[in-house]
Amino acid sequence: MPQILPSRRSDVEPFHAMDVLARANALRAAGRSIVSLAVGQPSDPAPAIVRQAAARALEGGSIGYTDALGRRDLREAIARHYREHYGVDVPIARIVVTTGSSAGFNLAFLAMFDPGDKVAITVPGYPAYRNILKAFGLDVVEIDLEGAAYLTAARLGEVHRKEGLKGLLFASPANPTGAITPPEALEKLVVATRAMGIAAISDEIYHRLSYTSGDVTALCFGEDVTIINSFSKYYCMTGWRIGWMVVPERLVRAIERIQQSLYISAPELSQIGAAKAFDATDELEIVRGRYLENRTLLGKALPELGFPLAAPMDGAFYAYCDISRHSNDSMEFATKMLDEAGVAATPGRDFDPFEGARYMRFSYAGSNADIAEAVTRLTSWLK
Repeated sequence: MPQILPSRRSDVEPFHAMDVLARANALRAAGRSIVSLAVGQPSDPAPAIVRQAAARALEGGSIGYTDALGRRDLREAIARHYREHYGVDVPIARIVVTTGSSAGFNLAFLAMFDPGDKVAITVPGYPAYRNILKAFGLDVVEIDLEGAAYLTAARLGEVHRKEGLKGLLFASPANPTGAITPPEALEKLVVATRAMGIAAISDEIYHRLSYTSGDVTALCFGEDVTIINSFSKYYCMTGWRIGWMVVPERLVRAIERIQQSLYISAPELSQIGAAKAFDATDELEIVRGRYLENRTLLGKALPELGFPLAAPMDGAFYAYCDISRHSNDSMEFATKMLDEAGVAATPGRDFDPFEGARYMRFSYAGSNADIAEAVTRLTSWLK
């Protein structure tokens, strides 16, 4: 009988952050005290108003499918958010509610590109970009930033002339570095994609977690950019698996058709809760304040411990550090640090397949006490 083998498209890298988390959980189960700075997940629960709305809906019992594009009340809330937070008018007809940003990437890639198309991402960058593109049969072009904190229009032009790109995915604030693309550079980048005929996708999942400047959406520079966002990070709703897209009008029906078959709709219970998330700013700003405290602590402590920052900690809740003073194998170092110091962090191999062995990402989305304890443990361990 012929052996059934995995497809070539399934041969993607594991998400090492999740492997580290699994090992940390196993050590906890064995009785070890572990402080995790590995996964980009807020330690706070969803806002009270979100949980209350979901509880009322659950008590009512009528939870089912919604329109493929999402509940109207949530799409209206998202449109209102763009008016109030960015000063941008977005028709609800261009808003698609998704099962987290992950589904947003799936829908965007399937609706915008064909197998073999070249789509660019930057390195270091979120590993799921690369893995999803590869699984869909797309040709991933990884742009080396050559020491810069963010992608410029000039650098994109160099790569496009060589590769002939069909698409570009960029993020600001970025994962793993937290770097922000300044508004003037973002505008030039969007204008350049338009001039070169490159479809642009802006990952804005870490908006409202910008510490050195205000948020600027790529929509400010044109309606032809596809925006992907989520309630996971600022809104503390990772496990709710709920996000959204803002897409050019010409893509709406294509995305709707794919959504109907892949997901039917995002979970209605999560949609009901998410519609209230924009009303929880007071509660969420307290959480953001704790991130700022953690950022200050790690921003000082990590370089003193021999982990210089590879990029400015402008936003999100990450510090991306050069560990070459201690090791040139971030995978091995992460395991050793977890086993010996009881501190979990993510090896840079997740974010950069070329130079990632020299880097690690530390997440400061946890409590102030956890971050302080991690610094204490690392200080003692490294001495």
